[in-house]
Amino acid sequence: MAARYFVSPRGGRRAYPDIASALAAAAGRGRAAVVEVAPGLYEEALTVRGDVQLVALGDPGSVVVSRPGGAVLDAFGSVRVHGLVLIGRDADVVGCHAGTLTLEHADIRAHNGVSVHARPNTFVTLRDSLVLHGRALFDGSHGLVERCRFTDATDNAVAAIKGADVSVQDSWIGGSAIHGVRVSGARARVTGCRLTDTGRAAVVADSQAELDVADCVIDVVHAEAVMFVERSRGSVAGTRVTGAQHGVAVASGADPLVRDCVLSECHDTGINVQTSGRGRFENCEIHAAKNVAVLSTKGGAPEVRGCRIVGGNVGIAVVDAARGRFAQVGITGLTSVALRVHDESGATFEHVRVERCPVGLETQGNAGTTVDVTDATFVDFEISAVGAVGRSRATLRDVAVERGPVGFSVDEEAQLFLQDCRVKAVSAGGVAAFGKARLVAKNLTVTGSEAFGLYGTNAAWVDVVDSEFADCAFTGALFDGKCGGRLESCSVSGSQGVAVQHNGLVSLVSLRTSLPVTKRVAQPAGGPTTVINNYSGPQFNAAVYGAQLAWNNINAIQQQTSEDGAEE
Repeated sequence: MAARYFVSPRGGRRAYPDIASALAAAAGRGRAAVVEVAPGLYEEALTVRGDVQLVALGDPGSVVVSRPGGAVLDAFGSVRVHGLVLIGRDADVVGCHAGTLTLEHADIRAHNGVSVHARPNTFVTLRDSLVLHGRALFDGSHGLVERCRFTDATDNAVAAIKGADVSVQDSWIGGSAIHGVRVSGARARVTGCRLTDTGRAAVVADSQAELDVADCVIDVVHAEAVMFVERSRGSVAGTRVTGAQHGVAVASGADPLVRDCVLSECHDTGINVQTSGRGRFENCEIHAAKNVAVLSTKGGAPEVRGCRIVGGNVGIAVVDAARGRFAQVGITGLTSVALRVHDESGATFEHVRVERCPVGLETQGNAGTTVDVTDATFVDFEISAVGAVGRSRATLRDVAVERGPVGFSVDEEAQLFLQDCRVKAVSAGGVAAFGKARLVAKNLTVTGSEAFGLYGTNAAWVDVVDSEFADCAFTGALFDGKCGGRLESCSVSGSQGVAVQHNGLVSLVSLRTSLPVTKRVAQPAGGPTTVINNYSGPQFNAAVYGAQLAWNNINAIQQQTSEDGAEE
């Protein structure tokens, strides 16, 4: 049975005047002890050895142990502290040097120091306690943090380093100058916590750490809500992020699993993967990201499945030599591009639906920029469903486009491959090829275009087979400039317009139509050439020749050549 000791600064029968003297008496007897401390201020340093319980009597906060500098409590053995207020400065306020230490209903305040330091091979439990200003440092130790409150840490609120193994549960962490929880070369689980107003990432794993975050709420973060770097691993599940700079960030070879999370109103990106970062993201929702909902850049390579993007600027951007696989993704109501692939990047999209976005898919870059899209739908777009420029290559299979100006477009030296694709109810045209671009299409269907079904101009090359153009108001196919190629085994149907208006450079093979086929009228020598930058897509009310069309330009430049050859 434990021996009991009573401490009171007012004295009394068998009372010790200070805590240190009671601890010394207990150590002398060498048995389990309970030291009960009456309310008061005790300005002393405590060294607790053996099996000892320190218990505050009276109301919470009535027993204060404080020093102007240096450590307040050092534990060696099996130590329990209940209800004490421990205040220190410029040192470790509480240190566990050997054995186990449990702090319950405690208040630990560190001014310019560490609140609780769990040294290697110890086990420290913090339960129902307040940690103010300082941090809880687990260094090669084990730890359990339950229902605690960490406020205004001048560093990290909780740090697990050098092989530590820590669980943080149902706690509140706010106002940390650096991180809320940092895991460096260690293992940690953060569950059911609220983290807010941290100066840097709320939760971060580095140096090959293992971090699992579950059922947390993270908001008002000035950097990342959760960040994995330096080949760290782990998971994030059932967590809601609001108002962070970045929702979940992955870099430098890290590879977490993120699922069933909601990332809302992030000031930059919802998901940010870069510098050889990877990661799997499943069944997440991203709402109103100010810049990009999902960004893969600088060698990033995420796998995203079953995610939903609602509102914001850009949906998914794969840029600067990055990669990514995206499946079962829904994107709705953006102010810019739904899917963007630029600059030597490669992306695969499967089972994607895009609604109410100005542009569905945009590709741009050199020949190393590649996109594969399978089973996708783009509806109610403002500019174009798919646009490929530069020397990029886009391959689309089973893609449906409906309601917008232009379905598919390819320009400059880009290449666009269409297989079993469908365009319906567009106001300007179904498919357009410009510049020196290459368009290859098989089993393409364009229905209900208010202008053309297929348009090729400049020095573009078109190769369209087994395709159908129905009810196009102006023409099924229009070939202008030096556009060449073939239109083979295709049909043009409808009650108005012409089937094909061509320039003689595109072969018409096995064309099925009841509408007239006409050759365009040659432009008079020296006639005017006009370049028009059109912001909302072309509107053709009659035959137009020598036109170069560009979408989504900031500056409109018009040049006209007069009859004497001079530019005006």
